[in-house]
Amino acid sequence: MTTEQITSAIREFILGRYPELELRDDEDIFRLGFVNSLFAMELVLFIESHFQLSIPNEELALDGFRTVDAMAALVERTATSGVAAKG
Repeated sequence: MTTEQITSAIREFILGRYPELELRDDEDIFRLGFVNSLFAMELVLFIESHFQLSIPNEELALDGFRTVDAMAALVERTATSGVAAKG
């Protein structure tokens, strides 16, 4: 899966919840003010389910979820580590 495919899937998930939002991939979604703890958990669950991986505890820091780009990097890092793959 390419980085663009990953960012596109994450962006679509966010915009599916907030269709009125105009979101750049490098924008801090926490600073935009619409993210609460429930949505943050939904993001984690979406990423794990959609990309068939398990995010290690040490990767659950807020910075990994601030932007679409950061989440895509997290997916790539986790997927290539091979340690956290579901299955």
